[in-house]
Amino acid sequence: MEYIAVLLPSVVVGLIFWFAMKSIFNADKSERQAEARAKAEAQEKVRPGNPGHEDGHSPGIAK
Repeated sequence: MEYIAVLLPSVVVGLIFWFAMKSIFNADKSERQAEARAKAEAQEKVRPGNPGHEDGHSPGIAK
């Protein structure tokens, strides 16, 4: 029983730390996904449906 009383505070603090880090990483992941979507939408507004150059042709190889 003494071992439980000694180890319990460390285990509880460890669990709190784990949950805090998990929520931080999940929030960061969600923020990166939202930023990527926003960038993709902004680029689509700049160049709607045009994956190449302004004239629609690929750049080719410079000589």
